[in-house]
Amino acid sequence: MEADEELTVDQLAAKVGMTVRNVRAYAGRGLIPPPRLVGRTGYYGADHVARLTLVQELLGKGYTLSAVERMMSELPDGALALGVFQTLVNPWTPSEPEELDEFQLAEAAGVPHDPAVIDQLVELGIAERMDDGRLRIPNPDLLRIGFEVIKLGVPLDAIFVMLPKLFTQADAVAKIYVELFRSTVWRQFADAGLPAQGWPEIQRTLENIIPLAGQALVAAFREAMAREIEIAAYEELGLDPKTLPSTG
Repeated sequence: MEADEELTVDQLAAKVGMTVRNVRAYAGRGLIPPPRLVGRTGYYGADHVARLTLVQELLGKGYTLSAVERMMSELPDGALALGVFQTLVNPWTPSEPEELDEFQLAEAAGVPHDPAVIDQLVELGIAERMDDGRLRIPNPDLLRIGFEVIKLGVPLDAIFVMLPKLFTQADAVAKIYVELFRSTVWRQFADAGLPAQGWPEIQRTLENIIPLAGQALVAAFREAMAREIEIAAYEELGLDPKTLPSTG
């Protein structure tokens, strides 16, 4: 909507896909600021739309209404701050979640259907059971990579042992980058009193840090992988790594 466009409460509810009752309830909890009153009619703007959209997103991610209230109360007014917060609660993902049934999943993986395997996928968080019995795949790219590893001949049991270690390492790397952001860019911004003119730069930093972190991680991983292959070759074949092609 246009920045200066205004909506009645009925139009606002329709815009964000809520009932008027819910809009009024959230307003009563302070999740959106009061409307601009003209006589007895309240008019709502882009900030109200952004806040209610964010409320829906947070509730959809499983946050309780009390938790949403606490998070929203920390936000300064304005669409810029909301844009930053939406960047925070909507992490970058390369693909949308997919839904399929257990037999489709087994066929895609090229393995026989096995309920125990499905249980392990659910336990690892790679798949989620839906009410209709189908499976929701939050990160299809990760699953497709797993399929390719299976085609290389790596047993499923070995993959299941490896995945928790992979997730742990990914968490550790993510923490490094997040702490880097918190201790530098965000700390300077917070110490300056969260000035309104600084929000766009904060959002740009958040939007760019994940792809940049990914590129740096891939570059470092490529070098580390080559080094580990040399070591493995030495251990398994008795070769001197100095006789192998240089990876540097």
